[in-house]
Amino acid sequence: MVSGVSTACLFQREMNEDALPILNRLGVRSTEIFLTTYSEYREEFARLLAARRGDLRVNSVHVLNTQFEPQLFAAHPRAQADAFRVLEEAMRAAEIFGAERYTFHGITRLKKNSVPPQPEKLAGAFSKILDVCAQHNVRLCLETVHWALYNEPGLFRPLSKLCPSLAGVLDVKQARLSGYPYPMYIRDMEGHISHVHLSDVDENGRICLPGCGIFDFEECLRRLQDAGFDGALLIEVYPQDYAEYAQLRRSCDFLDEIIYKIS
Repeated sequence: MVSGVSTACLFQREMNEDALPILNRLGVRSTEIFLTTYSEYREEFARLLAARRGDLRVNSVHVLNTQFEPQLFAAHPRAQADAFRVLEEAMRAAEIFGAERYTFHGITRLKKNSVPPQPEKLAGAFSKILDVCAQHNVRLCLETVHWALYNEPGLFRPLSKLCPSLAGVLDVKQARLSGYPYPMYIRDMEGHISHVHLSDVDENGRICLPGCGIFDFEECLRRLQDAGFDGALLIEVYPQDYAEYAQLRRSCDFLDEIIYKIS
């Protein structure tokens, strides 16, 4: 396992091209680049990120879900075709700046009458998405998100049987918001977890950096290890959840100590 920090932690504090040098100077080893708008999917911007990442390993890329991901599953052919054009551009950018994985939300589930997803009906679109990702040497990774497609345990296992190259992403914050214990998601994705988004929570339920709250990270990492996970542990909190950038490095150190302890 390796600790890291998502550029989402610096959202609205720094632009992506400035966030990468900051994380690199802090000695962060791994990152997820959160692309926030269409102009950031362009080749010239991707080359700028590649030039400014320094020694950072780009574990994964994330995009603003609502811009095109739900439309990849659209019944309307034009809407779906447009979404796939944006996906192609985003994955080409990911390949340029070296992202090995794509953290994916998919369909939003915001309506009260949302019906449970049916893996067999999703598999066709997922296969096409997987193909686009594979053409750019990027692995598609479905994330646990309480308001999106994978908002409860039980979906990943049958879907991965239909789409064997699909990987999963555990977000402990999102698991908590979904109302299901995170170990249920670990069991559902066992053997297929690509990377993890980590945050802590204080006694009042406020999100904070790992090591600043009450979440049992040693138990979580041991559960992940028992499930065969050995990937990136990416800190993902909101910009208002910490004060100074040096705290991000201290949080990585906190995780590194646990990794060393259980290894």
